Amino acid sequence: MDKQLRSEQEKFQAIFQNASLGILVINQNGDITLANDFLVRQFGYSNPDELSGKKMEILIPKRFHHQHVHDREVYVEHPQTRPMGMGRDLFGVKKDGTEMPLEISLSSYSVDDEVFSIAFISDISARIEVQNKLLEQRLALAAMNKKMEVLNEELEKKVAARTSKLQETMEKLEASKDELSKALSKEKDLGELKSAFVSMASHEFRTPLSTILSSASLLAKYKLTEEQPKRDKHVQRIKSSVMNLNNILNEFLSLGKIEDGKLTAHVSVFNLKELITQQVNEMAEILKPGQYVNYQHTGSTDVALDEVLFKNILINLLSNAVKFSEENKPVFISTTVENRLIKFSIKDEGIGISTKDQEHLFEIFYRATNAENIPGTGLGLHIVAKYVEMMDGEINIKSGLDKGTEINLIFAQ
Repeated sequence: MDKQLRSEQEKFQAIFQNASLGILVINQNGDITLANDFLVRQFGYSNPDELSGKKMEILIPKRFHHQHVHDREVYVEHPQTRPMGMGRDLFGVKKDGTEMPLEISLSSYSVDDEVFSIAFISDISARIEVQNKLLEQRLALAAMNKKMEVLNEELEKKVAARTSKLQETMEKLEASKDELSKALSKEKDLGELKSAFVSMASHEFRTPLSTILSSASLLAKYKLTEEQPKRDKHVQRIKSSVMNLNNILNEFLSLGKIEDGKLTAHVSVFNLKELITQQVNEMAEILKPGQYVNYQHTGSTDVALDEVLFKNILINLLSNAVKFSEENKPVFISTTVENRLIKFSIKDEGIGISTKDQEHLFEIFYRATNAENIPGTGLGLHIVAKYVEMMDGEINIKSGLDKGTEINLIFAQ
């Protein structure tokens, strides 16, 4: 009989000490009578003797002591089994004073008319952290959806205005019978422009919107902790697509201002090196894996140009250099200020531009033949050329297929 009793005690001890969650036994006075090794480590203690005989409130933050003593006494009077996850926010305190969120289930048993309570304790810090991150992502997604709604509304207004203007122009052409030949030619050009616009807008907006829709749908399916990298991937795809839509809208707005004659150059003195360095840093997130920007400056840093127009030129040319280059390919930028001349150069090692395509590169909506499968509106370089012209500058391109592209700008002060 003693042998059987020892065997059962050994089984109990093995189960108790090898459990993968903390187990705590207290008497009806709230004194700790047993604590397994997992719980001892969980609360930052080195051995069970540090807890044995102590009030269990040693494991609870002081601000909860008074209420817990009352709750414990009520539980001893009316003990009942309570499973984990009862909607209560519970916290424990480690030996070093740090707190951790807990999930606790309770049970009880009696020996010789004395009631003992058993607590099974799990640290849910990791789960709480994941829940908080999920909440942050939901809020970020809601903010991005709101921004998309604003962008779409602005785009619809712009498209409506441009369409109205095109219609008005076509009506005037119809009424100008004395200039029929000229009117027919202009009408044809406008028709081609409208067709190009509709074709481009249909393609360029469908792709990012489809990406946002699919990523948002897939995002809702990843609910497990280990699927966090998948959630991060789709959140990044949504951010990238929203940024692409924003860039397209900005190009439409810029083109409209140029054509309406509402945009003029305003010269001011600014620090060229500082502006480029800051903008390169701000655009670091668009770089592909392994890409980097090498920037060199020579001469004075203060220049007299239109700061806003120059910044827009830089953003457009740097975006193109990154977009049309593969991963691990550098982008080189250099500026020189001497003899009242400002020289700007940006060079990449990307897909390059054929000699034939270079002849039409600055035309509105024109896209090089080897870039048809890469997102773009065909407006960027057209707008850059207009901005350079407004500042009385010069622009030239050196490129070849699969040999990269170098764009040089020169401005006089």
